Amino acid sequence: MLKSNKINYIAVAVLMSLGLTACGGSDSEPTTSDRARLNLAVSDAPVNNADSVWVCFSAIELVGNGEGTQVFEIGTDTNTIEENDVCKDESGEVIANTRGINLLEFTGSESESLLTGVDVKAGSYGQLRLVMAEGSYVEDGDTSIGLRVPSNELKFDGLTLAADSTASYTVEFDLRMALVNPVGQDGYLLKPRGVRLVDNQEIGHIEGTIAEALLIAQECTVAPADLSEPVATVYLYPGHDLDVTTLADNGGSEGLEAYASTSVNFDGATDYNFEIGFVAAGEYTAVWTCDTNDAPEVDDDIRLITDDLQEIQVAAEGEVTAITFGAE
Repeated sequence: MLKSNKINYIAVAVLMSLGLTACGGSDSEPTTSDRARLNLAVSDAPVNNADSVWVCFSAIELVGNGEGTQVFEIGTDTNTIEENDVCKDESGEVIANTRGINLLEFTGSESESLLTGVDVKAGSYGQLRLVMAEGSYVEDGDTSIGLRVPSNELKFDGLTLAADSTASYTVEFDLRMALVNPVGQDGYLLKPRGVRLVDNQEIGHIEGTIAEALLIAQECTVAPADLSEPVATVYLYPGHDLDVTTLADNGGSEGLEAYASTSVNFDGATDYNFEIGFVAAGEYTAVWTCDTNDAPEVDDDIRLITDDLQEIQVAAEGEVTAITFGAE
């Protein structure tokens, strides 16, 4: 389980767009009907009480479709993002061909491109892989805590790219579910749980608020001096007409796991806001709680406020759905 709540609220999205292009990855009109273009970017949601969350990327791999394994190495291939000097080994030496990205700089629908205009063959691919380097860490004040990925690789399901078409996908990491601090081990571990792949043409974004009067009525913290301190948590569950007794927290034993969850923060003036990005289009139920600590591998005693649950329909093509808890 997590030993603190300081990084409970990260959600990272990797955006992947594929469209036709000529060989060589240029932006000119396509000259063949069996090629596609690959763009890859990263984004995240706000994190709780951490100054920075640095994740080290080394390469992107596309596997299958008769092409074997295509490797796009950071800092080597012209279509990748430039390398930097953030990622370092145990001796403090910079790891070549790596890019360290502070996820807190790219929240909500913002993103940082890892690949731009990579030319690939249309067809079915068995896997997409992100190759991670050593050196990832979370920074809180003067303290740096290591962050690692098993085998330094994240593997995702395959995808099919139709000829003469454009396809876009997002790989989203909900670290409230995926990030753990194993007992007896140093640092944090990023697990596959909580990572999902969605079609970017079939996703939307959620933005919402909770009325201060509602927070006060439920004895939540309001107007904290530290604006990074969350006052509540919102959970998003798939479907409508749900049995509220089946709604689980992250790591809970109830029957229905949350699709995603995020923190609610005071804006320093009047509003208490939250957002969940890259949500697959469909029906959802949003529920909130004053509880802000939710270990991803523990059945916590979370008191969900179900009197004012919101049943919503998330539209596709990046449309924003608004939610207001406590609306008059």
